[in-house]
Amino acid sequence: MVFAWKAAGLTYNRYLAVASRVVRRSLKEEKRVVAERRGEMDLRFAKWENGKMGESKNLADANAAAAVKSAESGGTA
Repeated sequence: MVFAWKAAGLTYNRYLAVASRVVRRSLKEEKRVVAERRGEMDLRFAKWENGKMGESKNLADANAAAAVKSAESGGTA
């Protein structure tokens, strides 16, 4: 049995991010604002090659770019 999120071409972490966003947006205004602040992230990563750190990139921007690339290629990432 293949999980629906896997069949859709999502990683488990991405699936959780999408589900969390849906739950946050379904809350009433007061609770929604607090929950959305909790969901914001400012993570950075860098690829290491030959013992040297590469360019530091914002994780959210990299995920968005990967999603666009995946959509353009038909979702087979």
